[in-house]
Amino acid sequence: MKRLVLGLATAGLTLVLGTAVAVSASKKEEAALAAARTQGMAEAPAVAQAAGIACQVTDARFVGKMADPKTKAVTNFYEIDCDRGVGFVLQAPAGAKPTAFSCVEANSTQPDGKPPSLPCKLPGNANALADLAPLLTKAGVACTPDAARGIGQTAKNTFLEVSCQGGSGYVLQVDAPANPDGTAVANDCLTFDATAGNIKCTLHDAAYRLAVVDRYAAAANNGCVVKDRRYIGMSQGGSSYYEASCQDGKGYIYKVEKGQVSQTTSCEKAMALLGGCTLTDAKEAQTAQAGLYSNLSKKAGFDCQVSKYAPFPAPAGKDVVEMACANRPDGAVGIFTAKAETTQVVDCARAPIVGYRCSFSKPEASLKAVTSDLKKMGKTECEVSAVRVLGKTATGTTYLETACADGLKGYILEYKSEPLTPINAVGCAFSRDCALPGNK
Repeated sequence: MKRLVLGLATAGLTLVLGTAVAVSASKKEEAALAAARTQGMAEAPAVAQAAGIACQVTDARFVGKMADPKTKAVTNFYEIDCDRGVGFVLQAPAGAKPTAFSCVEANSTQPDGKPPSLPCKLPGNANALADLAPLLTKAGVACTPDAARGIGQTAKNTFLEVSCQGGSGYVLQVDAPANPDGTAVANDCLTFDATAGNIKCTLHDAAYRLAVVDRYAAAANNGCVVKDRRYIGMSQGGSSYYEASCQDGKGYIYKVEKGQVSQTTSCEKAMALLGGCTLTDAKEAQTAQAGLYSNLSKKAGFDCQVSKYAPFPAPAGKDVVEMACANRPDGAVGIFTAKAETTQVVDCARAPIVGYRCSFSKPEASLKAVTSDLKKMGKTECEVSAVRVLGKTATGTTYLETACADGLKGYILEYKSEPLTPINAVGCAFSRDCALPGNK
C-alpha cells in the first residue's frame, strides 16, 4: 500500500481567514459568515467538481486562504455540504488540482494530538457520523457510528476508522474523494489488531472490540457465560466468525452477518470450520460427542462405534452428521432429531438418496443394504455391485440405478426418503435411463 497522506496541508503556511477577525459584535460575525457562505456558494461548486466530488453542493463557505511565505503561492479553502453522503473541506492551490477531505477527516485530531486545524462548521455537516450511513450500507455492515476518524488517503482511496454502537469497529475503505455511489469496503478492526501494517484502529482497544462476543453469545441463547473470546476472521462472502469459550467448559463458533448471529456451531462440531476452536479443549469435546453419536446410531438400528464424524449443514431441529465406524467398514449418515420416529441412519450407498454424500468411507462397503432392498421388491437374483442416483420424481421420490455383480442387467429402485424405504423396482431391460456397466 502506498504511504497514507494524513490531514490538511496547513503546516508552515499563514492562514488568512475569509471571515473577518473575530469581533465582539455578533451582527458583524453574522454578516461575515453570510459573506463567506455567499462567496463559498459562488466558487466552491466548481472547485468540488474539479476535485472529483460527485454531489450537489447545497451549502458552502469560503474558509480562508494560505500564502506560502517562500513561493507566495496561494491556496484557498472551502467547506461544502452535499445533498447526500459526507461533507468536505476543499484545498484548492492556485494552478493545481484541488484536494478534498471528508468532514470526518477534517474533524479528526491531528497526529500530534492538537485539535483539527480546519474543522467542518456548516449546519449540514454538524453530524458527520450520520453522514457515513450510505457508505456503511454500501460496504454491507450494520453499524450505527459512535465515533470516527480519518486514517489517511492514497491516490485512489480514503481510509476511515469507524467505531459502532455495541462495540464493533471497522476500517472503511472508500473512494478518494468519498462517493456514496462508489466502492466501499469495511474490514473489522480486529483484523488489524493482529497485523503490523500501517493501518491501526485507535478509537478503542482490542479488548473493547472483543466484548461484542458476549452480545453474540447472548443472542445465540445457548447458555454460554463467556470466559474468553477470539476473532477468527472474515469469509469471502463477508461473514465474520468469532469463538467463545464458556465458564462451563463448552465452546462455540458464531457466524455473524450484518451484525446478527446467523449460525452457532459447538466446538465438538467445528473441526472443519476455519481451523476449529482453539480456546476450548475441542478434542475432549469431540470424544464425548462421538460417544453420543454412537449411542444415537445404535438406538436407530445401526451399530456404529463412531471413530470420527463431520456435521452437514442441516435445517433447524435436525443434527445431520457423517460417521466413520471403528467396528465396521461401512459408514453412514445420521439424521438425528428430538423424536425417535423421525431419526434415521442411512448407509453411505443410499445416503445420496436423502441428499448427502459420504467422504470417510466408500459406498461400495454399504451395497449389501441395497441388495436387501431389491430382495424386498422380489428381485432376489441380483447382488448389487454399483449404484447411481438418477434423480427425483415430481412426487419427491428418488430413483437409484443398480448394477449386478453377475453382469446381467440391473434395476431401477424407487425410494421415498422419510423414512428411507424402497417402494418399486423396474428392470433396466425396460428403461433407457440406465447407464452403469452391464445395464446399457
